[in-house]
Amino acid sequence: MELAFERRGKGSPLLLLHGIGHHWQAWSPVLDRLAACHDVIALDLPGFGASPPLPAGTPYTPEAMADAVDAFCLRLEIRDPHVAGNSLGGYVALDLAARGVVRTATALSPAGFWSRPEVGYARAVLKLMRSGARALPESRSERIARSPAGRALTAGAVVAHPSRLSPEALASAGAALRGSVGFDEMLDALAWVMPPSPPKCPITIAWGEHDRLLLRRQAVRAARWSGHRVKLLKGCGHIPMSDDPALVAQVLLDTTKGFRP
Repeated sequence: MELAFERRGKGSPLLLLHGIGHHWQAWSPVLDRLAACHDVIALDLPGFGASPPLPAGTPYTPEAMADAVDAFCLRLEIRDPHVAGNSLGGYVALDLAARGVVRTATALSPAGFWSRPEVGYARAVLKLMRSGARALPESRSERIARSPAGRALTAGAVVAHPSRLSPEALASAGAALRGSVGFDEMLDALAWVMPPSPPKCPITIAWGEHDRLLLRRQAVRAARWSGHRVKLLKGCGHIPMSDDPALVAQVLLDTTKGFRP
């Protein structure tokens, strides 16, 4: 299937995968920094952003997202890419690493390392955010995005510094959340997600110091699973790309360094 994507730069390919209810624009703050070293492809997962939904009868699961990304690479003849993902996209990146179809993987606050109460909490927050986004008319959503208090209210659960989000970016993210046809089914599937199989390539896991959605203590379980220390993204929330673009880009580039042509 065809997926919507943004492509910039030259070098070894680097795929960027967003979280549930988001779109490729989540990576906009770091795209140009990464494009200085890589052929960067930020894509919309099936049923999110501008990408079409999965074929009828195909369930929305993280593994189905990984299948779609793998097929996307084959269609565009992208071989041995690096991959980085956030939240749901972080799990997908680790799943691709477990399949051995990527060169390196970086996961920012990946899903799947939660306890039962923690996944219940995260799902409740996401449902609330989705309901709020769908309840607001588009014109009112844009007005709220231009208010500092409105940005804090609508984005405070997922970023540490809502003021660093432009009103346009926040309004666009709200529209993506409202229009995510795969959201509800994926959210149900996430209730049962466990860590993927061990990776077959070098990986990095990083966690936002102020992650209010997938709480920071989940990084301890991710470290035990990976056998490596999890990097702490100081001053960052669950979606760290707007909180500290330079730090996030550096974490990704440190992972791919040494594995570039």
